[in-house]
Amino acid sequence: MKFRVEVDETIQDCLARMREAGYMPVKRYEKPVFKENKDGSVEVLRQEIVFTGKKLEQ
Repeated sequence: MKFRVEVDETIQDCLARMREAGYMPVKRYEKPVFKENKDGSVEVLRQEIVFTGKKLEQ
């Protein structure tokens, strides 16, 4: 299952949300989110972080 770090959320908040759902992070993916300016230039707006979780055994 994949868990995305939301814009108003910290990485620790996302990891806590994963634990509450019964998952453990096994992979982390990061990719930049770009923004095009009015003059045609491109800049990095933020990093998008996604964790892949593995179900914890109970």
